[in-house]
Amino acid sequence: MIEILILSLIQGITEFLPISSSSHLILMSDYLEFKDQSLSIDVSLHIGSFIAVVIYFYRDIKEFFNDRIIFYKIIVSSLPVMFVGFFFVESGLIDKIRNIEIIAWTTIIFGILLYISDKFKTKNNIKNNFDYKAVLFIGLLQILSLVPGVSRSGIAITAARFLNFKRTDSAKISFLISIPILGAVTIFGCKNLIFSESMEFTKLNLVSVIISFIFSYLTIKYFLKYIEKFNLNIFVYYRIFLGLLLFTLAYL
Repeated sequence: MIEILILSLIQGITEFLPISSSSHLILMSDYLEFKDQSLSIDVSLHIGSFIAVVIYFYRDIKEFFNDRIIFYKIIVSSLPVMFVGFFFVESGLIDKIRNIEIIAWTTIIFGILLYISDKFKTKNNIKNNFDYKAVLFIGLLQILSLVPGVSRSGIAITAARFLNFKRTDSAKISFLISIPILGAVTIFGCKNLIFSESMEFTKLNLVSVIISFIFSYLTIKYFLKYIEKFNLNIFVYYRIFLGLLLFTLAYL
């Protein structure tokens, strides 16, 4: 149960912060030798995050029915990473890039890019400036998030900040794009779970969904409040610190 609590906390917090959830889950599971990071638990963690972002942004989702252009843009922006991600998983390429050396490099490099992007002007917003040029730019850059350490939310926020979107709007774009992406991950994971030998959905899975949902929801809420007042430097400093630590573990 302690392992489930830790994994759910990591998933809930890191999925929506620009620090990479996949790298933290990989590192914690490997170095603490967790036994509970099975396929069903991984699916459960993503289900919790998916439910959280849908509930938090339910008003925005309702508005999609009135303004379907935004809905189409969100879908288009999420398609590149879903298509390439499916290819990576099916071909086995995803497993070849899940190592500490790559995570160390990407953690630092994309932390620096986050820092640079956050120096750009904050004048654009979703309502007036989220055109198809922005949609494609953010969508294509999100493909990089398939590499552990890059961070899906981090690269989406970085791309939006490069396009001069306000911090809160950049984060909101990241969260909204995560809805179809997390939905696809959940469906794909459930499909694999059904066709695996262990399709039992136990109380442990239910607990992981609930805890992941709670931490995900709180992270979304307070991250948006935080960036209304502060810049993204704290996440940059954390990424550089973590990257240097990983370099030490990998090469020394």
